[in-house]
Amino acid sequence: MMRIRLGLLLSVAVLGCQRASSEDPGQVRKIIENHNAQAERWLAAGNADSYATLFSEDVWQMPPNNPASVGRAALREWWAGTLKAGTWTLNLSTQDVVTGGNLAAERGTYKLALAAAPGGPIPSFADSGNYVVLWRHEADGQWRAVWDAPVSVVPFPTEAKPASPPASGHPCQMPKAGTSCPMMKP
Repeated sequence: MMRIRLGLLLSVAVLGCQRASSEDPGQVRKIIENHNAQAERWLAAGNADSYATLFSEDVWQMPPNNPASVGRAALREWWAGTLKAGTWTLNLSTQDVVTGGNLAAERGTYKLALAAAPGGPIPSFADSGNYVVLWRHEADGQWRAVWDAPVSVVPFPTEAKPASPPASGHPCQMPKAGTSCPMMKP
């Protein structure tokens, strides 16, 4: 009987300690900031496989102006292709973390830049904005991102650009009556 009580007391104490550490907002914030530092390093190194380990198997990453990557495998595939475009620089700054049970919500700001590879599919650019990430303390003891939603604050360009050349392959759209396309020679 004494062994059972001692075993129960020990189990409660161990579980209580584990739960307290996972819910302590300060401790969770430190873990998240460490994960963010790893994300910055891994993206700069072009390492999509390591970057993907920061996300749950059922992640939804919702990058601006792109479809969501649903699932860790899809996220890894998207970033593996995207990282080939050049050298990426990411800076994350955690502003607040709120915890509850095995979940934590992080709010912060980001700066993202691409130094495009010569002849790459994406031109060099810089972006910045805010983000919200929902983190989950998973069964293996790791905190992983479940939802990742960056929101850019960079305004869209105001100058309209032609969408694409007409089906004929000619770069000019139909000229207005009485005008000619500057690309056509008489």
